[in-house]
Amino acid sequence: MEVIMSYYNETYAAKPPENYERFFVPVIGEPLAKDLIRLADLKQGERVLDVACGTGIIARMALMEVGNEGTVDGIDINPGMLAVARSISNNSHIQWHEASAEKMPFTDESFDVAICQLGLQFMEDKTAALQEMHRVLKSGGRLFLNVPGPAGPVFAFLADAMERNISHKAGMFVRHVFSLNDTDIIRQLINNAGFRETDIQARNKMISLPAPIDFLWQYIYSTPLAGELSEADSEQQTSLENEVTAHWQNFVDGNGTFQYEQRVITASAMK
Repeated sequence: MEVIMSYYNETYAAKPPENYERFFVPVIGEPLAKDLIRLADLKQGERVLDVACGTGIIARMALMEVGNEGTVDGIDINPGMLAVARSISNNSHIQWHEASAEKMPFTDESFDVAICQLGLQFMEDKTAALQEMHRVLKSGGRLFLNVPGPAGPVFAFLADAMERNISHKAGMFVRHVFSLNDTDIIRQLINNAGFRETDIQARNKMISLPAPIDFLWQYIYSTPLAGELSEADSEQQTSLENEVTAHWQNFVDGNGTFQYEQRVITASAMK
């Protein structure tokens, strides 16, 4: 196991934000971003805000739609994520801001569109964040967001296995990712922030992933779970790996493709 862990440490030696962009974005972040950008139907020249932008996949896609006549701003509280975002795109039409979604550094009615991908569930004060999105949108501005949940069978098992083998905190992190999964609650949050014409859709999205053993460690080293695993001993890590990869083999088809359906909630609204 020491040889195996040495391989993992070398393979995923980068910090979580870099691993997030390298491993998570291509298989989950980008496919969901394409769906959200398609729904937003952005126009040339529009001003777009990417809330909880992470490494900037939404911002980069949005700029392709609004063109050089438009502008895109990305905001996130994680300086590491923003550093990666800046390193990928130095286009002057994208501005990056380190700040909380609950208190944004923008004047009223600064944007035509606000987009929040896979982020609202992590915000401590969701109402305040949505009120801020409402504030910075112009009259008639549009809001688009998505959240996953409940956890599909792949991640539900991962959460339980994390709790059994690593720590309660590790299991809770995985569950938190999928914690905002009630469409009525999401609608109420958006409406209470002052939005109108709220539309909520919940659909299953087929997610294709790398081989189980690869995706397990890619996901761990792309998230705060890396810190939790660093405190676990080799026996705990081996037990986690064996348990999770054995279960995940149930989702590998005859062609060797690891995939499953995940429920994703998408919301749109207007100011």
